[in-house]
Amino acid sequence: MADELPDRLSLNPRSPWFNADLLRRGIGIRFKGRERRDVEEYCISEGWIRVQAGKTMDRHGQPLTLKLTGDVEPYLLDQAGEGEAGEATE
Repeated sequence: MADELPDRLSLNPRSPWFNADLLRRGIGIRFKGRERRDVEEYCISEGWIRVQAGKTMDRHGQPLTLKLTGDVEPYLLDQAGEGEAGEATE
């Protein structure tokens, strides 16, 4: 379960799909075969990501986002267990 990523994840703490522990580990997103570093939210099953639309804000001070559709492949940047394997080889 620790290495399984949720179907949907958001960076916004107000969102029901926010997960601080998982975000602390670091999440990478491959969208349509290309690495993306500007993803605000993703959904694997529906095949979309949300990215911020420049520096534009809504009237509540939240960033405006665009929804882009395509293949979404999230992965963990912090691979737990790699450090343990490196220590065993020494």
